[in-house]
Amino acid sequence: MEPLSWAGPAGVILGPLGLALVIAFAVAVVAFLVLSFTAAPEAARTGRSLAQRNSGAYGFAERAVQWTGLAILLYAVAWLIGGIVMPYGSAGIIGAVIKRFLPVWIALFVTFGLSIAFKRQLGLYGKLFDSTIGMIGFGLVMFWVFTAFFAGIFDLVATHPPLTAVSGLKNEPPGVAMPTAEELGAGTHYLLGGDNLARDVFSRMVYGSVTVIVIAPFATLFAFMVGITLGLPAGYYGGRLDTFLSFLANLILAFPVILLFYLLVTPEMVQTGLPSYMAMTLFIFPLIFAAVFINSRWHTQPKVRTPILAVVLAVLGIAYLSAISQRGTPINFLPEWLDLFNIPGGILVVFVSVVFVNSPTVFRIVRGLAMDIKTRDYVAAAQTRGEGPWYIMLWEILPNARGPLIVDFCLRVGYTTILLGTLGFFGLGLPPESPDWGSTINLGRRLLSIYPHPALVPAVALLSLVLGLNLLADGLREESLKD
Repeated sequence: MEPLSWAGPAGVILGPLGLALVIAFAVAVVAFLVLSFTAAPEAARTGRSLAQRNSGAYGFAERAVQWTGLAILLYAVAWLIGGIVMPYGSAGIIGAVIKRFLPVWIALFVTFGLSIAFKRQLGLYGKLFDSTIGMIGFGLVMFWVFTAFFAGIFDLVATHPPLTAVSGLKNEPPGVAMPTAEELGAGTHYLLGGDNLARDVFSRMVYGSVTVIVIAPFATLFAFMVGITLGLPAGYYGGRLDTFLSFLANLILAFPVILLFYLLVTPEMVQTGLPSYMAMTLFIFPLIFAAVFINSRWHTQPKVRTPILAVVLAVLGIAYLSAISQRGTPINFLPEWLDLFNIPGGILVVFVSVVFVNSPTVFRIVRGLAMDIKTRDYVAAAQTRGEGPWYIMLWEILPNARGPLIVDFCLRVGYTTILLGTLGFFGLGLPPESPDWGSTINLGRRLLSIYPHPALVPAVALLSLVLGLNLLADGLREESLKD
């Protein structure tokens, strides 16, 4: 089996064409910026618009940027279609990687198609598709979400197991062929090369997305449960309750974040059982939130409230007990037949640490929003109707604070992703063999000057996910301000 080149036979035509398009786009952008800066003072002096003053050169440069950008987009689509329909190897490494992501492309196409078709009925989510920046960010985020889904559930994207090493492929470059037919497995090549332990870099990048996508959003969601549950009454009631809770939040925020993470995930601290006891405290907040949420809505209809409350609390209660009862920790009381899942020790420590660090910041945001919104007329109207405090907080204040909270949630998931990468880079929390991107970057950095691909691949993946989350937050902020 021959090794793959980056573009294969198709690169003879598509390679120079892509280079020409990139050069043309760069020249158009530079010309557009130069004309903008040189013509703006004269346009301001004469009182004429920039387009009127430079209807020739300026307009031509603007159209050149648009057309070359569109050409690059069509070029990327051509590569995407070619990589899917052309035989394996004809489009090189790029085509083979594109083909492995086929389920992800299909899921993205269906998601975007349905979302755009029904965007007027989907509220703020539908308005996201009126923003180019928001759509790009959403596409990047959902690419990794679908990658984690298909890799973690159906094992459809990766070519090899993340811990399988093949003799002779240590630090081999991208596109290297498997040495023997017996070791072909799911793929005939290491598409993005091998790492210093002869494992497939591409497969480890794919499986690393599972770790990030599972931990970052759920840890952020739990942090929001804690922050909302405590921040709403602090902002609504004020007084001593606000003073006490704000003091606790400021006390936690006074510690540097990285130092606090170091303290929480060190082996000595884990041996004390502190993360397990912290999990008992922090994981109870979703139950409290759900109970208060349901009771405040249907407190005047006990025949409706009681069955719903019983079912929800039973399901969440079993999940809570399964989460805090972990074998090998001081808290291990649930029988195996009732234990729905067992969170690995390293992941539990990281999860609890992320929730603990993010909760005070969310608390302060929710508290500030509650203090502002409680002065609105519709809150006064609800108080006049005789609604209870928790009803006003959860059904009047919280829905009207959703815009800033959704934006902050997206940004905070990005921050959490970076924190997970930082912890993995320093070898803290997650086990050393974990394919998470931070650990993989740490392993690859030692030979970065000689073999850059083991570290660059997960670094680019991490960059793209965080960039997508930031762009998604910008798009949501832009659309929420239009309400």
